[in-house]
Amino acid sequence: MKKIETTKAPAAIGPYSQGYIVNGLLFTSGQIPLDPATGEIVGTTIEEQTHQVMKNLGGLLEAAGISYQNVVKTTCFLADMNDFAAFNAVYAQYMTEKPARSCVAVKTLPKNVLCEVELIAEV
Repeated sequence: MKKIETTKAPAAIGPYSQGYIVNGLLFTSGQIPLDPATGEIVGTTIEEQTHQVMKNLGGLLEAAGISYQNVVKTTCFLADMNDFAAFNAVYAQYMTEKPARSCVAVKTLPKNVLCEVELIAEV
């Protein structure tokens, strides 16, 4: 196992890691729309928050030496399924290879953000 750590994604704020590479796969922790430098939430709309989440995931992919084209599976969490179409519009700009995905609405996300995404990618 190789731990992935980068300043291009928010530091872990609990007993977890940003990500691990195991047997040629990168597993990331869920990313919420935090600015890695300040730890503050970025944006108030689903579009703004989704862009920040994707930037954070991009930082983790970069730290693993890969890109969005290597992503094979994502799990997406939305605070409100009414944001699904707007979330998808931003998500599709990054996930151009259309990896497998699950997307669910949840009651509450950390810091009351609107979305969270985790991924698995081939290294």
